[in-house]
Amino acid sequence: MRLLTLIVPVAGIALWLVFSPAEESKPHTPKMNGASLVNPPREITREQMAELKQLNVGWVAIIPYAFAQSGEPEISFNHERQWWGERTEGTMELISLARECGMKIMLKPHVWVRGEGWTGDFTLNNEHDWKKWEEDFSNYILHFASLADSLDVELFSIGTEYRIPARERPDYWRKLIGEVRKVYQGNITYASNWDNFMHITWWDAVDYLGVDAYFPLVDKENPTTQELIKGWEPIVNELEAFSEQWNKPVLFTEYGFQSMDGAAGRHWELDRKQIPVNEELQALAYDATFQSFMSKHWYAGGFFWKWYFFQRSPERYTTDWTPQNKKAEQIIAKWYGQSIGIQ
Repeated sequence: MRLLTLIVPVAGIALWLVFSPAEESKPHTPKMNGASLVNPPREITREQMAELKQLNVGWVAIIPYAFAQSGEPEISFNHERQWWGERTEGTMELISLARECGMKIMLKPHVWVRGEGWTGDFTLNNEHDWKKWEEDFSNYILHFASLADSLDVELFSIGTEYRIPARERPDYWRKLIGEVRKVYQGNITYASNWDNFMHITWWDAVDYLGVDAYFPLVDKENPTTQELIKGWEPIVNELEAFSEQWNKPVLFTEYGFQSMDGAAGRHWELDRKQIPVNEELQALAYDATFQSFMSKHWYAGGFFWKWYFFQRSPERYTTDWTPQNKKAEQIIAKWYGQSIGIQ
């Protein structure tokens, strides 16, 4: 840390004052006040997209899904059986509608693994299969990277939560990033899982250090705001050191909380069909997150998880990740508004 020293004469005595510059003195960069969009099964209207502006959302993550099978190398995308919002045509229209509403874009291709769900446990048994996976995954990523460039998308993510290949096949990712930069002129990130970002060795090749920030904070069903802030403290320190190590800003490519008891702890172990609804905890957890990060110069912002354009029935979403029609909406709107000068 750089220290400044001043000599101040007081009544004939020289006083030495030593202090460090306040973090707020660093140049202010607007945060990415983002929302992750749930791909709609059918077309939406401009009015539906514009509802996000009520939360002062300035960025949206648009996620054109691909699909794979557990233990198999093949990846398929943009086929007619997918929802409209997952296909190329839907992705293009969602980008256009977000633009009309004054929002910026992160295009974030994401593979869904049948039989596992997320990509974190995905692995293959032999080099032949890995080469096939690399070929398919590159085709998928480069397809949407070219699309992102043609539509002037501001930020592109080259993958999401692939813990094993991200750690064990660094040469592939460096090659892929180089190929993406040939067809896409914007900024690049990668969405690493909260327990995996420290194991990636190729962060120097991207522009933002992407973290899907679902950290367990407090092992209590109903913690207070101060307990939640205290839970964030060691993580804030770790992420600050991570940012300094790579000399790049940290971006929460995903973040958020379910609206139920225990959602700020080991949430992946909870059965949301069995746990009581707790909107207050979700709201407090968002507030503690903003209190912990919004003033940090190395924090670029984040994309909360998640926003639906169509909801089948209200009771289905009472403990879901979405903050829609819940107390957390007001917290997000307040903090996102403050970050862009709206009080």
